[in-house]
Amino acid sequence: MVDKTIDVQKQDMDLQKQEAELSGVERTRSRRVFVPKADIYETESDFTLLVDMPGVDESSVDITLEKNELTINGDVEPERPEGYSLAYAEYGIGDFQRSFVLSNEIDREKIEASVKNGVLRLVLPKSPAAKSRKISVKAG
Repeated sequence: MVDKTIDVQKQDMDLQKQEAELSGVERTRSRRVFVPKADIYETESDFTLLVDMPGVDESSVDITLEKNELTINGDVEPERPEGYSLAYAEYGIGDFQRSFVLSNEIDREKIEASVKNGVLRLVLPKSPAAKSRKISVKAG
């Protein structure tokens, strides 16, 4: 029975928000920073990243592409009901930061981003040279 308890506790830890390690980086905000969870989907024509950043909207997210590194920053302002003080919290409020290294397959000029309900959607189109194509075979 102990083994199952350990497995459940490990699963709970895996679901918790992971705090980012920002060694050598100075931030202008003295807040916690979390690494947002992301899903990456590939189609024949593009890659789509879905990044979970609860509390972030289009005005509080910043995406930069420098060399081959795509960096996502999301600032979250805590909402506290007026006239109340926090007695207990299970959910840590903080900003989000994550970076991805892009291959040369990505057409950097056509990257699109949108945010809805705290989910950032990035569409990274493949460059024409990286798209698969059918090569015809001739006799002879």
